[in-house]
Amino acid sequence: MKSYIQISTTTETKEQAQKIAQHLVEQKLAACVQISGPMESTYRWKGNVETAQEWLCAIKTRASLFKKVEAAIKKLHSYETPEIIAVPVVQGTEDYLRWIDDSLS
Repeated sequence: MKSYIQISTTTETKEQAQKIAQHLVEQKLAACVQISGPMESTYRWKGNVETAQEWLCAIKTRASLFKKVEAAIKKLHSYETPEIIAVPVVQGTEDYLRWIDDSLS
């Protein structure tokens, strides 16, 4: 049985988020990438508390493609250590999951 995930990454600009989204969908590494933002992120980086405006990419794909998606994001991303985390899709409608599969074929 196939398993599905949603991968999250944040970017510094909307344009970078769009570039990542376009690449992942064109290369059939993602069925869909939703871009949200801008949002404000507060985080610790190199010992300092930082605040920045970011854009969030929510990437829908199969778990088996995680490593390829990770490599593509790292190649296209400007951050030294980009957020690349995946959460499992525990349930989904049969039609939506079939659509993901069809989009990645």
